[in-house]
Amino acid sequence: MFEQTTIVPTPRWVRVLSWVGFPVVGGALLLLIVRAAWWLPLPGPFALIRTLPAPAAATVAVVVGVLLGLVLAALADRESLTVRISPAEVLLSRPGSSRSVPRGEVAVAFPDRDQLVLLGRTGRELAREPSHLSAVRLRTAFTERGIAWADQDPYLSAYHRWVPGLPELPATAHALFAARQTALTSGDERDQRELRVELGRLGYVVRDDHKRQYWRQADG
Repeated sequence: MFEQTTIVPTPRWVRVLSWVGFPVVGGALLLLIVRAAWWLPLPGPFALIRTLPAPAAATVAVVVGVLLGLVLAALADRESLTVRISPAEVLLSRPGSSRSVPRGEVAVAFPDRDQLVLLGRTGRELAREPSHLSAVRLRTAFTERGIAWADQDPYLSAYHRWVPGLPELPATAHALFAARQTALTSGDERDQRELRVELGRLGYVVRDDHKRQYWRQADG
């Protein structure tokens, strides 16, 4: 008998609520602001609202609010993680991307703030994905499939804060950390992820805390 795949998805109602709720709230909020602009001395672009006919201003407000809500819904949906644990792999998928890790390589899984992290047997980071899934559901799914679960990073005490010029790190690592610090400061998430992977290839595991980088060296 074949072992079944365990699936922990983002609940469908959460995704539906995002796509419906954000546009509705956005439209209502901007309409409220527009109506307030007719009675309150709001500064800047809101003062221009009083120059428009009331019906036109209300229509524009609702349309813009709905569009902004759709943008927020799309950003939220990008973090709708689904975890699939099969006999062969652990698959972490989000709309537009997926990450597959051979199941035999995964030693432990744990939540790191709003991310799910998979570590290998030498402490190397195998995957890190945004996740708002229930920690209880994830713990049950991983442990039932024979993968250890930790409530926090088991190597938390081994991290050191990165600062330029640390003698423990080679020049190549410093260059990557410096580039990644720039990406952290600017909010370039794609560059952050790519540079994390490059540092991982050198044997360094990275975690962030309020735009500060902390590192540790994997065992091998």
